[in-house]
Amino acid sequence: MINRYSREELRNIWADKNKYKIWLDIELAAAEAMEKLNIIPKGVVKKVKSKAKINVARILKIEETVKHDVIAFLTSITERAGKEARFLHKGMTSSDILDTCFNLQLKQSGEILLNDIKNLLASIKKQAIKHKKTLCIGRSHGIHAEPITFGLKMLTFYQEFLRNKKRLEDSINEISTCAISGAVGTFANIDPRVESYVAKKLKLKIEPISTQIIPRDRHAQFFSTLGIIASSIERLATEIRHLQRTEVLEVEEFFGKKQKGSSAMPHKKNPILSENLTGLARMVRSAVIPALENVALWHERDISHSAVERNIGPDATTTLDFALTRLNGVIKNLNIYPKNMLRNLNLTNGLFFSQRVLIELTSVGFTREQAYALVQKHAMQSWNDGSSFYKNVANDPKINKKLPVDRLKKLFDFSYHTKRINMIFNRSLKG
Repeated sequence: MINRYSREELRNIWADKNKYKIWLDIELAAAEAMEKLNIIPKGVVKKVKSKAKINVARILKIEETVKHDVIAFLTSITERAGKEARFLHKGMTSSDILDTCFNLQLKQSGEILLNDIKNLLASIKKQAIKHKKTLCIGRSHGIHAEPITFGLKMLTFYQEFLRNKKRLEDSINEISTCAISGAVGTFANIDPRVESYVAKKLKLKIEPISTQIIPRDRHAQFFSTLGIIASSIERLATEIRHLQRTEVLEVEEFFGKKQKGSSAMPHKKNPILSENLTGLARMVRSAVIPALENVALWHERDISHSAVERNIGPDATTTLDFALTRLNGVIKNLNIYPKNMLRNLNLTNGLFFSQRVLIELTSVGFTREQAYALVQKHAMQSWNDGSSFYKNVANDPKINKKLPVDRLKKLFDFSYHTKRINMIFNRSLKG
C-alpha cells in the first residue's frame, strides 16, 4: 500500500490506530457481555473506557520486547486503565481479536468498494444511454466484424459491473463473521453468549464453527471477487487503450490544458490512466493465489496466513478502491468521436454486410456452400483492391439472376444491425 495508489478513506481503515481501536471495541464488547452474565464484576467496562487510550507508539514499543502484538496491546491498555483491565480478554485467544478485527476491516473496505462500483455503474450507464445509437464497428480477433453501437459496447461493461456488484455484496456477507470461541474454538473458557453479544454489537454474524481461527475459505472468496473486479477494470481499460490508438481514435482520455504527454515528444496524448489501470489490476489479482493458499492451514491453526493477510488485506482493497475511482473518472470524462467511428466503419467498403448477403442467397435457392463461396470471392476482391463490396456482388451474373438489384440494395442497410438495440437496452437496464 503506497499513497500514490491509495485514497485516504480506505487507507485509514488499515491504519494501526483504527486496528487497535477495533481491538479495544471487541475487548470492551466482550467485557460488557461478561458483566451482564455476571462473569466479571460490574463497572469494569465503564472504568476501562474512561481511562484506556490507544497509544500506537507505546504498543509497538512493548511489542519489540514481548514479540506478541495482542499482548503488547493489552499491556498498553492495562498501563492506562489500571487493575480493572485484568478482566479483559478473559477466556479469549488472540485469534478471537485478530480474526474478528480483520473481517470487520474487510467488511468496511468492501462497503467502500461497493460504493465505488455504484458510482462507476452510473457513469457507464450514462455513456451507454447517450451513445445508444452511435454507430461503430464491432471487432472480433481485432478485425472488423459487423456494426454495433458505442452505447451497446458500454452496456456490456455495465452488465459486467452489475455482476461484480452482486459478487461483492455476496463476498461482504460471507466475510462478515465474528469468532469469540477461545483457544481451539470449543468455548471451554468462554460463554457462547459473549460471542453473540460481540457479533451483534459489531454488526457481524457469529461464525457457526471456528477452530482457533475463522475458516479461510471465506477470505478466499472475498479476494477472488476482488480479482474478478480487477479483471473487469482491465477489460474496460484495454478497450479504451485500443480505441485511442492514433489510427483508430474513436475515444480518447481527457487531456488537461497544461498536461504533458511525453518528455521528448510534445505532440503525444497517451492513454496513461488506462495503462495504469491495467497494471493496478495485475496487482489486485496477485492477492488471489495467496488467499487461496491460506485455506489449507495445519490442524486448528498455524500462522502461515498471517503475514500474507497483513499484506494483501490493505494492498488489494486500497489498490482496487483507487482503480475503481480512477476508472470512474476516465469514463465520466472520456472524449468520444462518432465521426471517427463512422470513418472506421466505412474503411472496408461495406464488407461487414457479407453475412446478410450470404443469408439472403440461401433464401433464393443457393446452397450454403454455394452462397459462401460466391460471397467470399467478392469479399476478398474488395479486401484486396479496395473496391465496393456492393458493386462486386451486384455485378455477379449468378447472383443478380436470382437476386434483383433493388432487393440486393435493401441488404446494405445499417438499421438492419441496430434493429434490436432497444430490446437489448430494455432487458439490460430492467430494474
